Amino acid sequence: MMLNVDTLIAFITVIDAGSFSAAAERLGQTPSGISRTISRLESQLGMALMTRTTRRLDLTEEGEWLLGRARSILSDLQDVEERLAARLAQPSGLVRVNAATPVLDHLVAPLAADFLDAYPLVRLELVSGETVIDLIEERADMAIRIGPLADSTLNARRLGTSRLRLLASPGYLARHGTPDGMDMLSRHRLLGFTVPTSLNIWPLPQEGGDGLPVQPAIAASSGETLRHLALANAGIVCLADFLTHNDVSSGRLIPILEAVTLPWTQPVWAVFYKQGALAPRIAALVDFLAQRLACGILGE
Repeated sequence: MMLNVDTLIAFITVIDAGSFSAAAERLGQTPSGISRTISRLESQLGMALMTRTTRRLDLTEEGEWLLGRARSILSDLQDVEERLAARLAQPSGLVRVNAATPVLDHLVAPLAADFLDAYPLVRLELVSGETVIDLIEERADMAIRIGPLADSTLNARRLGTSRLRLLASPGYLARHGTPDGMDMLSRHRLLGFTVPTSLNIWPLPQEGGDGLPVQPAIAASSGETLRHLALANAGIVCLADFLTHNDVSSGRLIPILEAVTLPWTQPVWAVFYKQGALAPRIAALVDFLAQRLACGILGE
């Protein structure tokens, strides 16, 4: 048995108005329609809720109890409606974000304080993960991914792109020389990824197709580890600007072979499940990241 909200409203209005006709006028219905509604309610509950005379309505004991409960239920529903409206007006609640550690460190963490200043009712939970996860299973609201997206049930919004460059530290170049052509790379120590091997195809032109496959002298699973290796004079690396633009700006890493480097970029995506409208707290973070990352954080 399921009580109808409209029926409870009719019941409360009859008691507050003092008659079926007065309740009908308030609700824009007919007195006979209101009477049938109350009769159906009593039949559904199997009990009388009020005694009716030509002059007055009196609640039974059961009617008194139901009246209190009905008022409480409608008050709770109104509170829920007001809270939802407030959340739409001002996003609030927890947003769980999943991304690889370098992405969290270089793209999200530097913007977290500004985001919370703009949306003080939102809380962030940043969870690092080096592999693609199931957002629902991991209870993540959104993820940030770098590179092409595999087909999936996820929705995605492109936040921007980040240029790939060949880089080395001043210390490495002072010790081993600066390559002035692609053929010189074979004489240098190259740094690359363990997986996927596609990340070890560098943006340099080749006959029969673009991209130079390289064999790393040192391989690592994380771009952040490769960044630290390059900073420690370990060799030449190919990384995206979002990881290294501060290092390049400060002179800690120096772009090499820029004249022949192809203008390859990696897309940066926010991915999320979406059924209907995106929750305001998640939409606020996606919009904020898209706006701020487009302003140069990606190092383009």
